[in-house]
Amino acid sequence: SIKAAMFASLPPGATLVRHRDPYAGSLRYHLGLVTPNSPHCFINVDGESYFWKDGEAVMFDETYIHFAANNTEHQRIVLFCDIERPLHTKIMRCFNRWFGLQVMSAAASQNVEGESLGFVNVLFTYFYRLRMQTKKLKASHRQIYYIGKWVLIFGLIWLLFW
Repeated sequence: SIKAAMFASLPPGATLVRHRDPYAGSLRYHLGLVTPNSPHCFINVDGESYFWKDGEAVMFDETYIHFAANNTEHQRIVLFCDIERPLHTKIMRCFNRWFGLQVMSAAASQNVEGESLGFVNVLFTYFYRLRMQTKKLKASHRQIYYIGKWVLIFGLIWLLFW
C-alpha cells in the first residue's frame, strides 16, 4: 500500500546529497513524469545509477546510500511514493504500521498550512534557538561558554549516577 505520495522536482543543475533514510518501513518508488530522459539526470543507489525516463519507474530501498543529480538544462518531475515494505509475518506488518504512525509521525514536518507538526520538530525549534544563543555566548565570552559547558556535562553525569 502507498504510505505517502508527492510530486518531486529536481531543477536543472540541482543535486541531492548522499544520504540514507533511517526508517526501513517502506520502499521508495519514482515514476518519471517529465524528465530529461538523459543519463545526466540520474539517481545512484548503493553505487548503481539509474536515469529517469518518462513513463518508467524505479523502486529502491531508501536505507541504502543514495544521491541524485540533474546535470541537464531540463526539469525533472517524478511521482514519488513511499510503498509499505513487504514483510513476511502479520506481527511484523502490524509493528511496522504502528511504528510508522506513532514514532515516525513524531518527526513530521509541516508542509502545508493546517498540517500538524511532530513533537520532535517542535522540540527542535527550541533547541535550535538555544544552540544559537550558546554560539553567540561562545563568540563573545569563550571562557564563560566553556565553564558553563563543563558544569552542565558534569551536572548531567552527577544526576545520572547519584
